[in-house]
Amino acid sequence: MAHDQSDKELLEFFKKSSPSPFLLKTYMLVEDPATDVVISWNADGTAFVVWHIDEFSRDLLPSLFKHSNFSSFVRQLNTYGFRKISTNRWEFYNEMFRKGKKELLCNIRRRKAWERKLLRSNTPIKMTALKETEVDQESSSTSSSSSSRSNSLLEENKRLKRKNEVLTSELTSMKNKCNELLKLVTHNTNMEQDDTNMDHDQSPMLFGVRLKCT
Repeated sequence: MAHDQSDKELLEFFKKSSPSPFLLKTYMLVEDPATDVVISWNADGTAFVVWHIDEFSRDLLPSLFKHSNFSSFVRQLNTYGFRKISTNRWEFYNEMFRKGKKELLCNIRRRKAWERKLLRSNTPIKMTALKETEVDQESSSTSSSSSSRSNSLLEENKRLKRKNEVLTSELTSMKNKCNELLKLVTHNTNMEQDDTNMDHDQSPMLFGVRLKCT
């Protein structure tokens, strides 16, 4: 009986002396200077900030957490006692999560279910705000894409209109040239016919029959 109790105490000691994989992975992401554009410490190293949710969800979450759900990541932070401390950016705080203080991670414990329930009832973290932000970003992206397509169509329409004007001008010029050429041909034909008639009228007549000159 005493032996079993000792084993339990030893197991509990090891659990307390090593941080959870989630905390280690999150700390590694925040500490990595290569990802500072997406996620980094705040100015004094007491909290971390997710600067770009889309890039974080698409590129970083799948590489370490096997999913791309930012809402799930936030809920997991909540279970370890992190708080969102800024209204205009995704900045998360835990007094034991500090820059250069990796050893403090062992002091962060996962909250029990009843503790999380009590915390939500007192200081609710409204994921609705997150969903609204994601919807707004998606809407903004869609709007931007639609605007870009509209601008492209307008430019294409203007280009086709200019090309049509050039073709119309060239066609008009060709018609005018054809008309001038037709007039010239008609004029020359009439001149030749008049010359033939004049030659015919000047031939001598004998007994009412016009003679041809040889």
